[in-house]
Amino acid sequence: MLFAEHVMESNSGPSLISTRSRAVVLLSGGMDSCVCAALATRDHQAAAVHVSYGQRTEERERRSFESICDRLEIRDRLLVRNEALRAIGGSALTDSTIAVPEASGIGAILPVGVPVTYVPFRNAHFLAVAVSWAEVLGAEKVFIGAVEPDSSGYPDCRPEYYRAFNEVVKAGTKDGTIRVVTPLIAMHKHEIVTLGLELGAPFDLTWSCYQREDRACGVCDSCVLRRCAFRDAGAEDPIPYAEAAARLS
Repeated sequence: MLFAEHVMESNSGPSLISTRSRAVVLLSGGMDSCVCAALATRDHQAAAVHVSYGQRTEERERRSFESICDRLEIRDRLLVRNEALRAIGGSALTDSTIAVPEASGIGAILPVGVPVTYVPFRNAHFLAVAVSWAEVLGAEKVFIGAVEPDSSGYPDCRPEYYRAFNEVVKAGTKDGTIRVVTPLIAMHKHEIVTLGLELGAPFDLTWSCYQREDRACGVCDSCVLRRCAFRDAGAEDPIPYAEAAARLS
């Protein structure tokens, strides 16, 4: 049986009336979604959604979500557990029998094609939750940190995917005014790091590793892309890496 459990958390205390427009941001706890959250809080009264789906590092990602929300003072939070994606499987992130690929070096060329870390149609699940909540909150924007260049090649991170999804949202919501926005989608990873530093995004609280929760492995696709991004931006990555990562150059 596939089901999802929804929990909404808000800080207690008196609420302040804001004249800023509302927005919902999908916040995984990774560096791209963190920069998106920083953009959303700069320009809107932001609410954050986090979806756990049985991924290898779900507890660590959830801690990052909570910490980033605290740092950015995002009070309205929705935590969702999606059991469907793990039950469906087909990804190294949700199936322990499929190994997470490891790179031979920081400059290694990523494999051509869709990697085994792709979770089938994952972002559609995430966006459905975020758009539903945006409709209830009266928010007209949903931020997601999808990136096409310097990425793992996931098909649900392409611009045409979001153009099509916005047509679905327009046709399938009450007022048809909610829009999914992808402010990072055409940016290279090092540009995202630079933007995040300018915004004061809390990179020290983020987690990108696909396979470890104590110290980032430094050798999975996500870690390698992150390490290259900080290197090319001329910035120091503030998260700890496993000793094995130091051997890669």
